[in-house]
Amino acid sequence: MSRFVRASAALVLTGALTVPLAPAAGAAGVPLEPVSGDTGFTLTILHSNDPESQLLAASGQDDFGGAARFAALMDRLRDAEESGAPYEGESENRGVVTVNSGDMYLPGPEFAASREDGAPFYDAVAARYAGYDAISMGNHEFDFGPDVYAEFIGQLPGVPVVAANVDVSGEPALAELEEAGRIAPSTVVETGGQRVGIVGALYPPLATITSPRDVVVEDLIAPVQAEVDRLDADGVDKVVLISHLQNITYEERVARELTGIDAIVAGGGHEVMAGAGDALVPGDEVTVHPGTGEPLSYPLTAVNPDGETVPIVTAGSNYKYVGRLVLNFDADGNVTSVSERSGTVRVSGTGDDAVAPHAEVEAQVTKPVSDYVAELAETVVAESEVDLNGVQNPGVRTQETNLGNLVADGLLDTGVRNASRYGVPEPQIGIQNGGGIRNASVIPAGPLSVLDTYSVAPFANQVAVVPDLPRSQVKELLEQGVAAAPAANGGFMQVAGVNFAYDPERTAQVAAEDGTVTTPGERVRNAILHDGTVIVRDGEVVDGDPITVVTNDFSARGGDLYPFRGADFTVVGSTYQAALELLVSDTLDGRITEAAYPEGGSGRIVVGEEATVPEPGTGPGPSPSPSPTGGPTDGPTDGPTDDPSDPGTQGPKPGDDGKGGSLPRTGTALLGLVAAAVVAVGAGGTAMYLSRRRRAAADGAPDA
Repeated sequence: MSRFVRASAALVLTGALTVPLAPAAGAAGVPLEPVSGDTGFTLTILHSNDPESQLLAASGQDDFGGAARFAALMDRLRDAEESGAPYEGESENRGVVTVNSGDMYLPGPEFAASREDGAPFYDAVAARYAGYDAISMGNHEFDFGPDVYAEFIGQLPGVPVVAANVDVSGEPALAELEEAGRIAPSTVVETGGQRVGIVGALYPPLATITSPRDVVVEDLIAPVQAEVDRLDADGVDKVVLISHLQNITYEERVARELTGIDAIVAGGGHEVMAGAGDALVPGDEVTVHPGTGEPLSYPLTAVNPDGETVPIVTAGSNYKYVGRLVLNFDADGNVTSVSERSGTVRVSGTGDDAVAPHAEVEAQVTKPVSDYVAELAETVVAESEVDLNGVQNPGVRTQETNLGNLVADGLLDTGVRNASRYGVPEPQIGIQNGGGIRNASVIPAGPLSVLDTYSVAPFANQVAVVPDLPRSQVKELLEQGVAAAPAANGGFMQVAGVNFAYDPERTAQVAAEDGTVTTPGERVRNAILHDGTVIVRDGEVVDGDPITVVTNDFSARGGDLYPFRGADFTVVGSTYQAALELLVSDTLDGRITEAAYPEGGSGRIVVGEEATVPEPGTGPGPSPSPSPTGGPTDGPTDGPTDDPSDPGTQGPKPGDDGKGGSLPRTGTALLGLVAAAVVAVGAGGTAMYLSRRRRAAADGAPDA
């Protein structure tokens, strides 16, 4: 299993692989050049990743994406690869494997259609027609807990789920599937008379971003290498790793530590790669490598410890692309070249590359899901004067945006409204992780529907108040929110009730999985509450009263490594989607003004040394108390007006009823569920919508 393009010297690697929250150093890839040797076999890997229940169409692009067009394009490409004449430099002996690198579904309005009584798992129906040979586990598969994931796998007969570093023995439903061979470290596919091994790998700190319950995920190098070596000993000389590691820099580091792998198909980061001339979905751009600043080529490459070059590929997300990696092997199973025609193929319903929707998927998935979603779209809850930016990168995972402010304001609004009812102090700060804002698009000015709020906030995460945190811990929370900057990260923080400034050139905070800060951060330079109270000045915490924070329960539990460290919290009767809906429909009286939510944000988070001084009445929380000089009571009087791949963080919590799971039960969540229903009814809307929403809440629908 030698690889093509041997480097002049092997890369020296030291230490154990750790989760990279900063870009990997070094070049973005090694140039690919064919080596000498006749081509004895050509393998095409058709690949995708992160479909995330975007079953109908790409967000804001009705002519692109969608499960029905995706399945049809898969069929077209597979047929062409299996039966077409060989291209120059390729072999007449050829084979095809089709893989997906995880995040097969994502809680939200389209996923909620599957939670209706008697409905199939529409994402599983779509996956069956895509014809995958193997699927990797992703983090979102655990958003409703292991039982719902087991249900999904059960509706995928014949498609193995591979993960070499995952132990499911502690979860009976998944353990039963493993015993039946449906879950395994790897699988071997026979194609074109050759055996191709497909090994899976999953993000090791899985519990920090989802709800695996008693599923154990190990550091991946040792178990993956052991599985690759086992396949090699069994005579399998072509091996593909399909991994869901949340960002491309992590995939590069894995490639640099493993041997015996011919290619890596990555998932979790949503990066867009493209070859020269590859057409992209309108609005998409090729992702910039966070280490080099250069656009990601297709493929990206890394050099392994044996000095061999390994291609790494990924294909965006949301059914928008099919990746096509074409590898040429010699008779001994060595990769001799990557064909120049390798690249991404967009899923298009228009233009020269249009593909007609797959008829069965159209009937069995598109029609019932679109009917369900259309009902949610009928209820308008607000009119916006301004475009609302929920784009991920650059956007809610890298910087303040007006939609991020709106979601954080919803948390603070509901926290303040419901504090006395739940016996907690009124929160002063609202924190929303950017990874929980999921629409990944700009919502244009105009009507905002219930469906829009679900698209923005699809998870069943509950609004949680964390009382009386020391100011030093609040600074640690702010530090964690910008620890990965400038790289896109789901833990990037959108805030309400506070303005702060940070310097990305200073030391980033490092936190352990239990929230212990192992390296103190020095990035947060200045922070001012919206009542004018300064809590950080010149990078130092200002002594004073503790601060009450409101966030979502995923973050309160330590998701995204936010250092709450087991602090007590109280769920206050609402999901974050319901909080957003209530804010825009009631508190803002159905009007989202440009003055309150300008494009680019209102200066809550700035890069620099001095935070922007809060305007009186900013946001839904407590208003500033002006000092005699007209400025904040104890803070500065002026400040600046002014940061690929992510760990994909959003926070579902485990379910336990085998259908849709239950909402979280931590703290006072059980009482909170009852109150949440009351809040939902009070928010108004059509009878149809309320009925559906109550059913969705009962099933544990949108979460993750």
